[in-house]
Amino acid sequence: PAREDPRDVLITRSGVGLDRLPKGAKIGTSSPRRRAQLMHLRPDLQVADLRGNLDTRLRKLYETDLDGIILAVAGLKRLIGVEKITEYFSIDRMVPAVGQGALGIEIREDDLELKELLSAINNRDSETEVIAERAVLRALGGGCQVPTGANARLNDGVLSLIGIVCSPDGVHRVVAQTTGNPADAASLGESLAQTLIQAGAKELLNMKR
Repeated sequence: PAREDPRDVLITRSGVGLDRLPKGAKIGTSSPRRRAQLMHLRPDLQVADLRGNLDTRLRKLYETDLDGIILAVAGLKRLIGVEKITEYFSIDRMVPAVGQGALGIEIREDDLELKELLSAINNRDSETEVIAERAVLRALGGGCQVPTGANARLNDGVLSLIGIVCSPDGVHRVVAQTTGNPADAASLGESLAQTLIQAGAKELLNMKR
């Protein structure tokens, strides 16, 4: 299907947004990407590991000493609803994970018949966006356990792409943006990754948490 909203969101127990949270407030997330970007925005906050399915994470917000949690809005929309959301992070403030909000079907590489059948229901715009994002990650050599994010948006025939690499503590942050032809999604992602590398991304990726 078409990609769901790729943004991250904040849910706080008090209903107060990120900028108004008191110094030392404790925010839960299991994502190095979210942790690093959160610490870049508010280095005075505490960040605690938060694991489990969506229901478990929401329950921990209200049953432990957490003041807030960060989640993907796509999961909330698909499973629970958006009523509990306190704040939506803009894409450039909290760059999403590669492919966030997109659904994919995995098949055997040599099953050409099934591939052809599935192509009839494939959302081309979503595929183009994810191709660009994955190209960024592949060129950087990162994975889900490093503070890296990328998001592509296809609008009126133009593909816009943003990428980010942070140091694990959030002190250092490298961001780059570009636009291009959707037909060149992969090369656009690779080019953006090179821009990030030239700005110091590799050094940040090699830092230990």
